[in-house]
Amino acid sequence: MNVLERMAAPEDEPPSGACVRVERPERGLAILRLAPPHRRTAVFDRPLLRDLELALAELERDTQLTALVLTGREPLDFVAGADIDAIRSLASAELATELARFGQSLFERLARLRMRKIAAVGGPVPGGAFELSLACDAIVLADHPRSRIGLPETRLGILPGWGGCQRLPRRVGVPSALAAILSGKLYPPREARALGLVDRLCAPQDLVRIASDIAMGRERDPRRSRGARGWLVDRNPLALAVISATARKNLRAQTKGRYPAPERALELIVRAPSTPLARGLESEARALGELAVGPVCKSLVFLFQASEAQKKLARRSDGSEARSISRAGVVGAGVMGGAIAGLFAERVGIVRLCDLSRAALDAAQVAHAARVEKARRKRIVEPYEARRSIDRLETSTAIDGLARAELVLEAVAERLDVKRAVLAQAAAQVSPDAILATNTSSLSVTEIADGLPNPARVVGMHFFNPVHAMPLVEIVRGRETSDEVIAATAKLALALGKTPIVVADVPGFLVNRVLGPYLDEAVRMLELGVPHEAIERAARDFGLPMGPLELLDEVGLDIASHAAASLAAGYGARMQSSPLAARLAAAGLRGKKGGGGFFRYAQDPRSGRPRKLDWNPAADAQLARRATMAIDAELVRDRLVLALVNEAARCLEERVVASAEELDLATVFGMGFPPFLGGALRYVHARGTAEVVTRLEELAALPDVRQRDGARERFDPAPLLRSLART
Repeated sequence: MNVLERMAAPEDEPPSGACVRVERPERGLAILRLAPPHRRTAVFDRPLLRDLELALAELERDTQLTALVLTGREPLDFVAGADIDAIRSLASAELATELARFGQSLFERLARLRMRKIAAVGGPVPGGAFELSLACDAIVLADHPRSRIGLPETRLGILPGWGGCQRLPRRVGVPSALAAILSGKLYPPREARALGLVDRLCAPQDLVRIASDIAMGRERDPRRSRGARGWLVDRNPLALAVISATARKNLRAQTKGRYPAPERALELIVRAPSTPLARGLESEARALGELAVGPVCKSLVFLFQASEAQKKLARRSDGSEARSISRAGVVGAGVMGGAIAGLFAERVGIVRLCDLSRAALDAAQVAHAARVEKARRKRIVEPYEARRSIDRLETSTAIDGLARAELVLEAVAERLDVKRAVLAQAAAQVSPDAILATNTSSLSVTEIADGLPNPARVVGMHFFNPVHAMPLVEIVRGRETSDEVIAATAKLALALGKTPIVVADVPGFLVNRVLGPYLDEAVRMLELGVPHEAIERAARDFGLPMGPLELLDEVGLDIASHAAASLAAGYGARMQSSPLAARLAAAGLRGKKGGGGFFRYAQDPRSGRPRKLDWNPAADAQLARRATMAIDAELVRDRLVLALVNEAARCLEERVVASAEELDLATVFGMGFPPFLGGALRYVHARGTAEVVTRLEELAALPDVRQRDGARERFDPAPLLRSLART
């Protein structure tokens, strides 16, 4: 039984030969078109691989051919890479290695065809689709905003295993291949051309014609020679040793050794130019086999699929697309409101930003222009796109000019009366079906909607700070919010490049509610005498991007104490927090934005942003802690993490979010739970639910926990965890 027979067959598997067509438009030229009838977007599933093998066998027999063009169903529809379901289902390293060898052999058959081979590709060309293109003599890419090309496999915990780690270094050189593969970036057309990933750009409608002319010799060969550079670097052991050591050092700083795929890829890429192709491919296949069945790959593939599944939220219950929003208003030009408005102008359309303060509006415009200019300098956007993004952001010192807005979002002070008044002003100007959204992080969307005309159109759209970096948006369903509004808001979040999660209108919603016990336990341990270094180190060693005290500074101690009060009011003693954050805020220590909180900050002259310096002695004045206690790193970690995990389980029990998959996705995308662990509930499963329950019971019995009102309830295992532990 070969590897294809061991792969899962789709329910609607097409007949043999239906997925790949060989067309012969003129003498000597064939067009190999990948167009599977059973998928809207082609992936390398069993039927496509089967039919590609059949088509290559046909081409090998045709001695009249001198040229071949490899393309997709449409100019902007090639192949979306490997079948992610197949990767997730791989259960043995042997099967994964065999699948890698099969793909390599297939692409090698293409490379050895005795004819001029040109890949004519467009739209997304990730992973295996790019590796297939690399087996051709030249690559022509459609010059279109939808086109992206690269090798993103390391983001899934694996590496390019169908020849990418061998062919890309030979094409662009070791340094460029390292940058492309280790980052997992998908490059836009101009950047891809500059790096040598592709050889020619053209308009989508000309893609096959130009590729055919190159293949037939009617246009000159666009492939650029690397000349002496290839020998000076790629074949120079000293240069490669320096490049390898530098890349490994940078990689370790980024991954902390938790993600094995980039390090395995680095070894293969550096050795590729001096290794015979057959031997390099075999090493690549074995590495892929080991990585594909590892826990990191399984977690990252899970998160990718969970994120992709959220795209369904942009559809109505009948499957039709929700309405699109192209014009919006944002009220409040603070850090959040200004960033949300800028993101809308960059990604979607015209936005009017309103604030009483001209200084705040000016600051928002300057920040927006700086972001756009940075993207232009990096060739992420074209000059005309940069000018358009800047022109799309309008400002006003009054709440006016919103008549044509299809959505108005408020990002003003966290006061119920202020938010209601702002949305009432907006409602008086916009059409009856325009959406009224609130970026509240702690107030009830239902209460905000009370008294507004047509409360069915009021929805929470909770972004996280920093807006451009954080991938999650919580779509908060109020009591009256309609399904149509939920779908349209989720569609807008996707257009903004975010992942939407629909959550119930409960105090703290999902992410802030789960974060509450975690952050408070950090402060409680600090008050007990645990050194701040031990607390921060425990979180970072677990895999979180920053420690909880630094996170409190990032959020703002004034905002954090306000959110904590909201959680305590909603959930009682279990969420009762230490008053320390409020005391620090009252003393003027508001966190990063104010120059100091638990830590001190200073303006970085290069980036212009605050940079953490060291512990803030002023915080100790508000901290009546006991003598420094002995440190148990495991105990510190568990008090932080299991407080979070236990609250996450309660959220699932109470249907704050629809599924465990969405909850795990929210913990990773919204609060930085380690991606290599796959989310809070997957962590419980991996550690063992019975062990987690036992450990929670031990934490609940700690002397300081027993003495604190509500703290024992915080660590009392959620009924869901007890039930799972029993089964």
